[in-house]
Amino acid sequence: MKYYFIAGEPSGDMHAANCMSEVLKRDAAASFAFTGGDLMEAASGKKASIHIRQMAFMGFAEVLKNIGAIRRNFSIVKKDILDFKPDVLLLVDYPGFNLRMAKWATANGIKVEYYISPSVWAWKESRVETVRRYTHKMFVILPFEEAFYNKHGIKVHFVGHPLIDAIEKKLPGLKSETQFLDGNGLSGKPLVAVLPGSRVQEIERMLEIMTAVVPKFPNHEFVIAGSNSLDSKYYEGLRAKNVKVVFNQTYELMRYAVAGVIKSGTSTLESALMKLPQVVCYKTAPLSYAIGKRVVKLKYISLPNLILDKPVVKELIQDDFTADNISAELAKLLNDTEYRMAMLGNYENVLSKLGGPGASGRIAEQLVKDASGGPLQ
Repeated sequence: MKYYFIAGEPSGDMHAANCMSEVLKRDAAASFAFTGGDLMEAASGKKASIHIRQMAFMGFAEVLKNIGAIRRNFSIVKKDILDFKPDVLLLVDYPGFNLRMAKWATANGIKVEYYISPSVWAWKESRVETVRRYTHKMFVILPFEEAFYNKHGIKVHFVGHPLIDAIEKKLPGLKSETQFLDGNGLSGKPLVAVLPGSRVQEIERMLEIMTAVVPKFPNHEFVIAGSNSLDSKYYEGLRAKNVKVVFNQTYELMRYAVAGVIKSGTSTLESALMKLPQVVCYKTAPLSYAIGKRVVKLKYISLPNLILDKPVVKELIQDDFTADNISAELAKLLNDTEYRMAMLGNYENVLSKLGGPGASGRIAEQLVKDASGGPLQ
């Protein structure tokens, strides 16, 4: 069967790649075409029609600034899909692009399935109607999303969270702590992980503030989880702050660090599953934030807090995202044992709600079945 995947950012690349691997176990003759990143290219043995480096725009202002590039990407993908003639199109997250693509693909008689729901429960609930009209199946990864779609009368499949699979898959191959420390020239002091994100806008707005706290913790070593998708220039100057950068070793860093300064996003859930006490940070363009505050209907932005519907981890958003506030929270994570253990206990509750391992296999099984079922009637 022929499968077309559309992912537009690093987390989507990871989940789509794991799904591809599971599809191949069930359909050895599977053929893929896609937009995505290095992980999808490795899983499929093919090159992406558009790499996520050319797709990962975040925030209202950034999307407006790059609207020309987004339109070009849309045209390229439409042509690629028509040329490839997939049996099924799997849209992975990336809703601004993918919901438009769902409408176009359905109009062209292509079977559309969606993996990792748009955050319609957070804002623009009207997009539920787009999901209803233009997707054949919706696969969700957060437990409260199933109830949300059921409320709207939409058939939905809760497959569990694929991060559980991703982490279990990687853990056996991780370097030992000694290998990690020695291989990266680290001092042996307790580590603080800094995950500033993988987009240019995130690095430009957040990394300097995240690392401004380093002098206040002389007994700890701060280490950045670098992104291969970014130019090395974005990490220049960190040596002067006595901060190391490691690449392709994020899970080792999470495993051996004692605390983390984590950009809001998938990495907050990864940190919870890796049992890393964290402070969550987020800052975007002032215009994007002002618009977001008016339309987003959420008490929290980090996944651990959303899943348990309570403040499991501290969130420092926009004006609250300061070096002083990061320092104060880090001091609690490092020195207040009761506070730290309460967070770790809540992490166990987060895990219990995520559906257990096997999410990638469950969606792959459905995907292969649907791809072989013929066109939509």
